[in-house]
Amino acid sequence: MTTLPATTGWLLRGKDGRLTAYAPTAGGVLRWTEQRVGGPDWTGPELLAAEGLLPHVAIARSEAGFVHLLAVRKRPRAGGPDDTDLVHAVQFQTGRPLRDWFSLGNPHGKDMEKGAAIGLPSLIVDDTDSLQLFVRNANGGLSVKRQTVSGRWKAWGGANPKGKPLTGETAASLTDDGLVDLLVPADGSLVRWFRGKSDSGLVRSDDEPAVRVESGTLIAERTGPGRLTHFWRDADDGGVRAWRPGKEPVPLGGRGVGPPAALRTSVDGHDCVILAQCGTDGRTGIAAYPTEDEAAGLNWTRIGDRCVGAPALALDGTGRVVLAAMGEDGALRVARQKAEPGLALEAWTRI
Repeated sequence: MTTLPATTGWLLRGKDGRLTAYAPTAGGVLRWTEQRVGGPDWTGPELLAAEGLLPHVAIARSEAGFVHLLAVRKRPRAGGPDDTDLVHAVQFQTGRPLRDWFSLGNPHGKDMEKGAAIGLPSLIVDDTDSLQLFVRNANGGLSVKRQTVSGRWKAWGGANPKGKPLTGETAASLTDDGLVDLLVPADGSLVRWFRGKSDSGLVRSDDEPAVRVESGTLIAERTGPGRLTHFWRDADDGGVRAWRPGKEPVPLGGRGVGPPAALRTSVDGHDCVILAQCGTDGRTGIAAYPTEDEAAGLNWTRIGDRCVGAPALALDGTGRVVLAAMGEDGALRVARQKAEPGLALEAWTRI
């Protein structure tokens, strides 16, 4: 069985300032919730049950604090391929019950064989507070589904990569001025689309670097007005790369597995990007550098016990950096920034 790429971006702060951690697992999604702003106590794990979900979930948070979960569901059929669809659920408030999972269908309709071959989706909440989802289809193209402002889902659409069949998983991001920026690995390059207004079409970019990206490792962080910095893991040497359109990709070291996590924040008054990853030995590594100054270099520090999947980064309700990872025993681990200058973290706490 093919191992699915790890999920990142799974630690989110709600409108009330409390953090919630989500972990896809057999039978649904596990959820841990801070009992009070800034911790240290948590509730959970609580199973948000859903039969047939692949252990991978795309997560997006709206300005109103709604958390949207998107997953692939597979239901076996006798004598044929699985019945495969995308399903969506929403949590309206921190710690409140998850609404029922709702099927969004499959871009290949009733073609079960092709439907079973779709990729893993990415999800954003656009500047109209509506959802947009993106997924690689069985034909090597891009399939897209969007909500209207009223909440109704439109029919499947998409885009043709025109001579560059997509081979990896989609990664959608949103700039601070509402531009959708979408990257998808192809064979030896990245295919890029962008979209301005939520009801406009996708536009193919002419800035597509010739790189080999490990599928499922693309992420992005807002690093300037209207700008994103994209990060991924190189498929050849396993190191992290950083890239902004119009620039050359920059190696950041940090050999490891799965997607990195990124967080932009101020450290001692300096605008910084913090990165975290799962190293080749299974331990979590963390590094930081001045925002958009990759040439300054960075040093990776390994901390904590061996973990599985991808780590996550967030700011808690008091403004402190929180690093989270899943232990090999299935328990959540959290390390919080110390109440002192610098980026020193407290010891891991097993939740």
